[in-house]
Formats: sequence, C-alpha cells, structure tokens
Amino acid sequence: MPPVPVHVPAPAAAPAAAVRAALLDWYDANRRVLVWRPAPGRDRPDPYRVWLSEVMLQQTTTPHAAPYFLAFTARWPTVSDLAAAADAEVMAAWAGLGYYARARNLLACARAVADQHGGVFPDSEAGLLALPGVGAYTAAAVAAIAFDRPANAVDGNVERVMARLFAVETPLPAAKPELRRLAATLVADDRPGDWAQALMDLGATVCRPGRPQCERCPLTAWCAAFQSGAPGRYPLRTKKADRPRRRGVAWVLRDGAGRVALVQRPEKGLLGGMLGLPTSDWSADPVEPLPPASATWREAGAVEHVFTHFALTLEVRAGEGRAGEGVGPFVWTPVDEALASLPTVFRKALERGLSD
Repeated sequence: MPPVPVHVPAPAAAPAAAVRAALLDWYDANRRVLVWRPAPGRDRPDPYRVWLSEVMLQQTTTPHAAPYFLAFTARWPTVSDLAAAADAEVMAAWAGLGYYARARNLLACARAVADQHGGVFPDSEAGLLALPGVGAYTAAAVAAIAFDRPANAVDGNVERVMARLFAVETPLPAAKPELRRLAATLVADDRPGDWAQALMDLGATVCRPGRPQCERCPLTAWCAAFQSGAPGRYPLRTKKADRPRRRGVAWVLRDGAGRVALVQRPEKGLLGGMLGLPTSDWSADPVEPLPPASATWREAGAVEHVFTHFALTLEVRAGEGRAGEGVGPFVWTPVDEALASLPTVFRKALERGLSD
C-alpha cells in the first residue's frame, strides 16, 4: 500500500532567497566537471559550445554525449565551421546520438547563425528562440549559461526538483506548465547561469529518479516531498501506454570487396537524410517484401530496436552482389566506415548480417 502523503505547505512557503543561496553554495562546492563547461573563473562559456552540448544532451546522457561533443568541436571548432560542413558528414558524425531530426536542425541553426548573424549567436532568449530548430528550453539554457540572462531553463532534471520541492500532485506530463511556473519563481538576476546549472546538477546527481539522495541535498529544509516522508513518490506520472511493435526486413548486401550497399533515406520521416541499409516498410502486419537486388539471400536472424513511439523487430537477410551488375542505385561503402557511421538500428542489423 503506497504511503499516504501528509499535508504540506503551499508552494509559496519555499523562500526563494534562502533556496537560491543554499543551492548556489552547494553548486560552488560540488560543481560537476563537464567537457563543455569552462573551469570556474575562466572566460564566459562559448555560446557555440553551450548550444551544441544542449542539443546533444536532449534525450541522451552526459557520458554518451561527451565523446560526440569532443569529436564535433575538434572537427568543427566554431559555429561557422559547422555551418560550412557537408550535410552527409554531419549526419554521419551524429550517428549513434539518435533523433536525427536534431542533426538537421543543428545544421539549419548553424547556417542561420553564420549567414544571418555573422557567426555570432544572439545574446537574448528571444533572439535565440528565433533561430531554426531552437526550442524554448534550449533558448533559455543558452541565454542563461552563455550570456548570464535570467532565463527559466526547465529540463527533466529541473522538473523533478520542482515536483519534489513543492510536492506537486499533478502527474506529468500535465504538470509541465505548473513546474515551469514554479521554477520561474526562483529565477533572479544574481548568477542566472550558475543557477540554471546548479538546478541541473542537483537533479542529475542528488535529486535523482527513483531514490533521491536526500541526505546530500541542500534543500531538504524547504522540500515538501522530503517533509512528506515519501520524496521518491514525486514526480507523479501518468501511466504510459505500451509501445506498439512494428516489423520489417533489412538487407545486408556485400560486393566481395569489403563494401556494403547503403541507401540514402528520404529527407522527411524517421532517420531522414541518413544513410542506411535497404529495408522494407516497417509496419504492424508486414507483407513479404521484394529484395532490393537479385542475389542469393540467406536468413541472418533478427535485431530489436526501440524508438520513442514504437519497438521494431528487423529480420536481417544477407547476400552478395557486384556493383554495377543490376544491383540497384546503392552507395557502396566500406564495411568499417558503415559500422562507424550508421544509425544504431542499422549498425545492429549490419553486425547481424556480418556475423555468419
């Protein structure tokens, strides 16, 4: 039987000045070292690096994003360098980060900054929000962290901190506007960049999902969820529906010279603009598809992959053909290069097709 929460004070009971002072003191002593974060006392953060890291961190973790960030900034050290890069190069470098529409938006934004703003990011939240592919959170985060503007940057970590600090009984996702409003009550002109990062760090390292480490938290004196005795109960969530399952076939066609046949996916849609293996349609009730080329095909097993809105089972079939001999308009790519640059679902299928 779940614990019955006790009555807690209204949200206004949390004094903003005291909460801010306690959290900023904690941040000064516990600030995370991140590859995109300059050391304390150094120059202001580079807006390009802040923006790039925030885009990469959407829907992924800091350890996963860090090597991609280092590779991107080594290859394209400025936003103008990135703007001048070929689409295919950037899409290949993004492979493995998922949500490939973000890579297309990344290029569109970089080119807008380079072409319309002389390679300099706008220094206001409104100006950032006007850039292509930049949403409310990213605009607020860059404005706060890079330009020290008092912007209300609310990501999943901040939502969790607010839900617990104020014991918000509305479940997510319906609670998002309320959580954003509560977070705004704590934004001030004093150290807004550090404040935004302090909230994110607290959520990532202490006020974690499941079992928050309240013994390490600087805000327990004002935390309504802690006072209730059941901080892990928050944030409440509406039960998600089960992901539907789709099925399809992927073909791994090699030419005998160490290359594999890839195709350019349409610009619109899932994994748009990326190179991938030839596949059938992905549907709940697939029909037996025609292969993309004449070859002796063998069954190579299946791979599983989970997207945001559905789970996918791909049967893998492998065969050999020779480029130029009636085997279709493929992009013949060295296997090692394909393994390094393909989106995860196609890399899994290629590895499966190469395994026997």
